[in-house]
Amino acid sequence: MYRPIALAALALVLTTSSSLAQQAAHATPIAPASRSKIERLDPAFDALVPRDAQVEKLAEGFDWTEGPVWQHRGGYLLFSDIPKNTIFRWKEGEGLSIYMRPAGYAAGTNPPGREIGTNGLTFDAKGMLVVADHGNRGISRWNDSLFTRTVVADRYEGKRFNSPNDLVWAPNGDLYFTDPSYGLRNGNADKAKELPFNGVFRLSASGNLSLVTRDLTFPNGIALSPDGRTLYVAVSDSAHPNIWAYPVNADGTTGKGRIFYDARARVQQGLQGALDGMKVDAKGNIFTTGPGGILVLSPAGKHLGTIVPGDVVANCAWGDDGSTLYMTVNHQLMRVRTSTKGLGF
Repeated sequence: MYRPIALAALALVLTTSSSLAQQAAHATPIAPASRSKIERLDPAFDALVPRDAQVEKLAEGFDWTEGPVWQHRGGYLLFSDIPKNTIFRWKEGEGLSIYMRPAGYAAGTNPPGREIGTNGLTFDAKGMLVVADHGNRGISRWNDSLFTRTVVADRYEGKRFNSPNDLVWAPNGDLYFTDPSYGLRNGNADKAKELPFNGVFRLSASGNLSLVTRDLTFPNGIALSPDGRTLYVAVSDSAHPNIWAYPVNADGTTGKGRIFYDARARVQQGLQGALDGMKVDAKGNIFTTGPGGILVLSPAGKHLGTIVPGDVVANCAWGDDGSTLYMTVNHQLMRVRTSTKGLGF
């Protein structure tokens, strides 16, 4: 299941200056994002997002931004531009630069799908970048000093994954990830689709791969509660726009899921966006992309308020000292200061 792949051509890419990134995408003067606003639905929201909070735009000119993650050691944000097959880096005071290109599919002229870049990003316990390798239909680990990619997992029961989307680490070292079919050229109807379902998987710390569920139409964003005992999975399907919650047992296996949040009413209002990426704060509140923006949900699933950036949001991540929420917003990168802190800070 582990297969190292040397990509020597990446050596030049990994040291590319920010000027190359700015041929298309570019940092912008940090300023309030136009058409952005913050909607407050419950008094509890004020303890999470200050009254004077503003959504700020940091960069623009991307094709479709996704999978942000904060690098603690370097104090910068990484995020994917899937169609551009690029992982970008943004740092306060330095702006935007290319971190890795190609970030996903790079071997040959016949990519397995229509979205060849990486999607969700995370760091393992050793600080190595682990990615939902959307374009290569697997989970990969990057060594950015040796310019190598190691395939962590790319098959279940001998069948190739569809296009892994998002991933999250459990406290015990287990990795949970989603595998919808968005990266395949024809989605569920694609002839290259080998699995007859879009699944949620668990890769245990010991390397055993197991199925969490095959019953969700389009599992997408994934997160864990602060105690690691509840697994959240967002379904980006306008017909079934739900966040599911699964109890996590002591051994990492999961029990029967339940609907934690139902977004049908927001879909029916015609609000832009879908349940996609999400992150949890230290108190167990869920900050999830959804119709209308970033929905802030209490640990009980109550909708407390919405951060509205003015465009479709794909994902989010905590950064800085843990109180800044960075957001990948369609062609843009944005952030908002909060009064809470994310897990791991």
